[in-house]
Amino acid sequence: MIRKFLIGVALGLIGGLVACTGAPRDSTPTRAQISNSTLPPMKSFATPRPFAPIQSNGNIAADFLDLSFQLESGRALPVFTRFETPVTVRISGTPPPSLQPDLKRLLHRLQTEAGIDIRLTPFGQANITIQAVSREEIRRVLPQAACFVVPNVTSLEQFRRERRRPSTNWALLRRRDKLAIFLPYDSSPQEVRDCLHEELAQALGPLNDLYRLQNSVFNDDNVHTVLTGFDMLILRTTYAPELQTGMTRAEVTARLPGILARLNPRGGSIAANTIFPTPRNWIQAVQTTLGPGATLEQRQIAANKAAQIALDQRWDGHRRAFSHYMLGRTLQGSDPGLAQRHFNSANSFLARKVGTGLHRAYVTTQTAAYAITRGDGASALRQIQPALDTAARAENAALLSTLMLLQVEALRLTGQHGAADKVRLDSLGWARYGFGADWAVKAKIQEISALNPLSLAGG
Repeated sequence: MIRKFLIGVALGLIGGLVACTGAPRDSTPTRAQISNSTLPPMKSFATPRPFAPIQSNGNIAADFLDLSFQLESGRALPVFTRFETPVTVRISGTPPPSLQPDLKRLLHRLQTEAGIDIRLTPFGQANITIQAVSREEIRRVLPQAACFVVPNVTSLEQFRRERRRPSTNWALLRRRDKLAIFLPYDSSPQEVRDCLHEELAQALGPLNDLYRLQNSVFNDDNVHTVLTGFDMLILRTTYAPELQTGMTRAEVTARLPGILARLNPRGGSIAANTIFPTPRNWIQAVQTTLGPGATLEQRQIAANKAAQIALDQRWDGHRRAFSHYMLGRTLQGSDPGLAQRHFNSANSFLARKVGTGLHRAYVTTQTAAYAITRGDGASALRQIQPALDTAARAENAALLSTLMLLQVEALRLTGQHGAADKVRLDSLGWARYGFGADWAVKAKIQEISALNPLSLAGG
């Protein structure tokens, strides 16, 4: 129900922890800064290319139940809820130019991929109100939130008045009629879009996030930023005609096998995997490592604790890899060599699992950056190339432009200056979508350029 700051795009490179700590930024893009740019035109993604889920329907059913009958706090929900009428959506507040096109594109996906009867309305009341407000207004209400969704209100002012009433308490919700999503108008276009995907999905369906989910926005690691094929299947299941508001967990459980056999037939022939729950102490360690307010020493202690818990749990997938990734992030300023060993460990665990390409692309931003600092452009290019299409397919412009800017420096190191100039120009349109204002784009360019030893030597 809340998109937290946590790692976000987590694209800080060598040195400090500004991008991964989740601390609020003092300077943020404004609509004018994003619109009145001296850079090439902003790029946007065209046709969605989500991967269909490849997993057992038994596992999907278990995920659906934990997503739908539990809050992020761990509190159980007594009944299933969803909208029981066609869903209308309206925009209020001060929307940035990118909001409506991205919303229309998302609504089309929800209609065609999830089968939800949902539409944008310009008039009167709606089931879901999307109010664009400033980041500062959001922070005053929920300091650690980038955006959030609340039941039974239509404005942030109303939520301030009624936030302690039972009507705005998700745990007491028994039916969905009216909700409001609050997102920042003064963030980058990608952050606004990411908020749309996560909060609209939770307004319509699951209220929980599960770290065990490898390919989903219903996961607080924020690796996936747009709705995946798995997420669309979860939402399609949510609105299956066999289900209705008010059903108990037992009633939904009894219907899920038939629903999933119809919606995901190939999942019926895939063997189920053992489910390993995520302990609360691991979640708390992650939040300390990547959330606001902790010192570097506290982050390192928490990251080590998360890694030890992952080892004790005998995880061998993305949660184990994420623990090493966090350790690498906390160590890269003080011990770059050890940090790289943790990044390599993360990659080794990810390589054992199908469907971890996007996770590996994040790790690549760290390992390729390190190769560039050592003047090894060839190694950086080998790492970056396979990650480019992965980032594009995931519609992550911030990640894509970062990889491309790293590619620019690797090309320069290998003497391919013409190719470097071409890639740099191509990256700027994606950087504008991913990072927003010109100053934010130029800061990212400068950060990555400074990694190159040729820059220090004036080459």
